[in-house]
Amino acid sequence: MALYKRGSIWWMSFQHEHRHFQKSTGCKNKRDAEAYERAYRTQLAKDGVGLTEKRKAPNFDQAVREFLDWSAIEHKGKPNTVRSYINSSQAPLRFFRDSPISEIFADDIERFKIWRSTERTKPRSAATKQRHSKTDWKPTPLKPATVNRELALLKMLFNYYIRRDILVKNPVSRVKLLSEEKSHTRVITVEEEMKYLMAASQPLQDFATVMADTGMRPDEVASIERRNVNIDQNFILVPVGKTKAAKRKIPMTRRVRDLVLRRIRDVPSNYLFKSDATESPLTTLKTAHAGALRRSGVDHFRLYDLRHTFATRFLESGGDLITLQALLGHSTLSMVTRYAHPSEKHQFEAMLRMEEQVRGRSDSEPARRAATGI
Repeated sequence: MALYKRGSIWWMSFQHEHRHFQKSTGCKNKRDAEAYERAYRTQLAKDGVGLTEKRKAPNFDQAVREFLDWSAIEHKGKPNTVRSYINSSQAPLRFFRDSPISEIFADDIERFKIWRSTERTKPRSAATKQRHSKTDWKPTPLKPATVNRELALLKMLFNYYIRRDILVKNPVSRVKLLSEEKSHTRVITVEEEMKYLMAASQPLQDFATVMADTGMRPDEVASIERRNVNIDQNFILVPVGKTKAAKRKIPMTRRVRDLVLRRIRDVPSNYLFKSDATESPLTTLKTAHAGALRRSGVDHFRLYDLRHTFATRFLESGGDLITLQALLGHSTLSMVTRYAHPSEKHQFEAMLRMEEQVRGRSDSEPARRAATGI
């Protein structure tokens, strides 16, 4: 019997037909409360307490379709998010197929995790397959991050049906994510940046330049509209974001100002970085980025690393953390410190400046004492 006390009154809490019931028995005596709970359960079994008809849980493939349709509307302004949900749903669809979602439990999620962890990467397109056929490329095990993203998608899916009162429990909540290696953050040198930008095609060249000079997030750059650019006051407005701090005005460097003016003049779209297929914001530059890296000979880095690069350069040039926090659009200073990675050269130079300052005071101390008589 799932009874517990609140003050002097006994309450009951239990599951029935995939639904959770929690209410006061109104009894101060435990035996009376137990009798009340038994009677209440009997009434439930006889459908005598106004229990509504339970909604039938869909099969997994149907559930995924409904969830993706919902997410397309819920995240209408975030095409990358919608696309990532679609991509992360493919492996679960292959595994669970048409199983009823009400019959998928934590053990089933664990089996999916193990099965997915043993799979290996595959070329994404026919062109990729043809290119790799001439090399020694071999499939590699999936990264834990890939599996974890799929588990995260499953968790959102089950939570969606819990909110709709079709499910009671989320089986993914009891499954531990795979351990991930911390991604290595790269700070790009000025020389690497020059080589990369010279090898980059458009619009990647301009896109990467804005990121390196402003620290804006990729989706923020992609969403720049003409109306967000104030040439007279020399700033780009980020009008929306996950937090209040993300909504901000970012000053433009000279080269960002020049390329923005050029794109306003030459790009016949409301968005400065638009998709070729539609008038919507640019969604991906992965292929162009990989090509620029290959042609430039620069060691691999993520496009997002340009944001880290901006933060590091800003601090190394004498900028302060509070200002950097505002520029990056972070709510707390603790988030800012994750983005700043002073180079070894900068660390050594800082130590030398400290040593010179301290030793300078130390060396001049005897002379000062002799002059002052102290």
